[in-house]
Amino acid sequence: MLPLSNYIDHTLLKPTASESDIQVLCNEAIQNNFFAVCVNGCYVNLCKMLLATSNIQIASVIGFPLGAAATISKVQEAKCATQDGADEIDMVLNIAWLKDKKYTLVKDEIAAVKNAIGNKILKVIIETCYLTNDEKKRATELIIEAKADFVKTSTGFGTNGATLEDVALIKSITQNSIQIKASGGIRDAETALKYIELGVTRIGTSNGVQIVNGQISTNQSY
Repeated sequence: MLPLSNYIDHTLLKPTASESDIQVLCNEAIQNNFFAVCVNGCYVNLCKMLLATSNIQIASVIGFPLGAAATISKVQEAKCATQDGADEIDMVLNIAWLKDKKYTLVKDEIAAVKNAIGNKILKVIIETCYLTNDEKKRATELIIEAKADFVKTSTGFGTNGATLEDVALIKSITQNSIQIKASGGIRDAETALKYIELGVTRIGTSNGVQIVNGQISTNQSY
């Protein structure tokens, strides 16, 4: 297994996050050798500058946190983020479309964003807390069909985050066809390792420093 730090997307998506907060985030990512930072689109340029001499990837969220923006807006947002320097896109699936069984719309939107970003990594957030098990399975199938790179569990802004049960369910569908990112509510190394043992290849958390240092965070945010 890789070092735990290599699984972590060090995340700061709070609406009040300032430039100085982002500077701290990037410094922590460098100090701890995290795989990536995950930020809102307005900070991609800043991260690009701060991380220029490192190998740390930059992820930007799209259609966040509701997933209800128009497809053209998500596409343009993704294009802008990658032009600004994002290596990865974490987009929120249109949850209402999925629940309404508008599967073609869901799949086509994911494919449109993937097409817009080319060889950049696309993670699709299904916001598991709002879905039935059957809906989680169908969402995962659509993400695979649309040729995204990851299924991601949660935004961290819903009523619940990642669960081991949800990841096991998603893994039963993905097998090894695409990757899984567990996010939302992961605050200690023991929990992170349980997700990795289930087959998760990325952990989204704002508690990365505490996790790699063997601490348990009391932070209730993403």
